[in-house]
Amino acid sequence: MPKTVAILGASADPSKFGNKSLRAHRQQGYDVFPVNPKGGEIDGLTVYTRLADIPVELDRISVYLPPKIGRGMIDEIAAKGCRELWLNPGSESAELITAAESRGLNVVVACSIVDLGVSPAQFH
Repeated sequence: MPKTVAILGASADPSKFGNKSLRAHRQQGYDVFPVNPKGGEIDGLTVYTRLADIPVELDRISVYLPPKIGRGMIDEIAAKGCRELWLNPGSESAELITAAESRGLNVVVACSIVDLGVSPAQFH
């Protein structure tokens, strides 16, 4: 079965990391679920307005949101659950990490794109 990932802060703008991550995960065989309150579609994928609406269990939730917004979503993230919560550069804060860990989430503070073995620079 393919691995699954929700991209919080998914963007239709190809220059944004929330779009580069979507494309990198797809390239590496993940089933990708973009999440953005605007909804719509990105690269042919339905954009979910809420994590709770994603109909599968998630291996990863990869966050591309400012720490304050991520902190506001921590209960929704914990309720959905995932094997790994990736806080990408710029999305992390000590408060968010503590809040996530206190809810039993497996927090990884690193670039999820680089973890896939690809460079964000290859996605223009």
